[in-house]
Amino acid sequence: MAIQKVGVVGCGLMGAGIAQISAQAGFATVVREVTAELLEKGLRGIDKNLGRLVEKGTITEAAKNEIRGRLHGTTSLEDLKDCEVVVEAIIEKLPAKRALFAELDAICPANTMFASNTSSLTITEIAASTNRPQRFVGLHFFNPVPVMKLVEVVRTIATDEAVYEEMVAFGAKLGKTPVRANDSGGFIVNRLLVPYLLDAIRALEEGAGSVVDIDNSMKLGCGYPMGPFTLLDFVGLDTTYYISQIMFDEFKEKRFASPPLLKRMVLAGWHGKKTGRGFYDYSDPANPKPMER
Repeated sequence: MAIQKVGVVGCGLMGAGIAQISAQAGFATVVREVTAELLEKGLRGIDKNLGRLVEKGTITEAAKNEIRGRLHGTTSLEDLKDCEVVVEAIIEKLPAKRALFAELDAICPANTMFASNTSSLTITEIAASTNRPQRFVGLHFFNPVPVMKLVEVVRTIATDEAVYEEMVAFGAKLGKTPVRANDSGGFIVNRLLVPYLLDAIRALEEGAGSVVDIDNSMKLGCGYPMGPFTLLDFVGLDTTYYISQIMFDEFKEKRFASPPLLKRMVLAGWHGKKTGRGFYDYSDPANPKPMER
């Protein structure tokens, strides 16, 4: 089945990015948000991103207008009923995702393919809320979506092979490099990344080095673009804590267990850059100061 129209549920940071690259790739795209205010905020962000591309000379003003013309915002799920693919990018809570897909299942034709952008939840468990688990995959994009080149295309034991191959091809049409992943906790990236980040926190707890020294060690010694604590603050400590809990629940292995320091920081509301404080203090964003222990 040729994909011509794409639906995106959620116009936050991830959803807006997915909607943008879908429209850029030439697909008619409908993005749904729960309120007009949230929808407008997301669309403004897309307009800003496209404007930057024009300023850089990456696209022309005419191309920007064409892209924007392919993108339609809505607050009604009913407007997604004629999409060949619907990608979900809402809150990372299983009950919310299951409720959404149960509703979409009743609205969309039987041949519509569903995908979740979840970074850690089990695709099988989300798909079980529908009558089409064979037409359900994970499409895990990375932040910021228009910039990051990777998408994990996740298959479950129920995913139809032809559907899976179509979604791998769809990921490539969106300008991403698709990697094939099975429905295992954390998929590929987070299964490797989360233990690394948690180990960095344990190293700090155990006095192996300071926040700055551990960050610099991984940047300058291993060639990483940013150190683990800078990355933790960027991703969000609350997000990492939540993902670690999901993965520990699945694997019951110490490497996925959240260190006490991470839990305390999350409980204190120190979630990283978005709250102004994490492993660094962002009171002066141009000059973040590392936490002292």
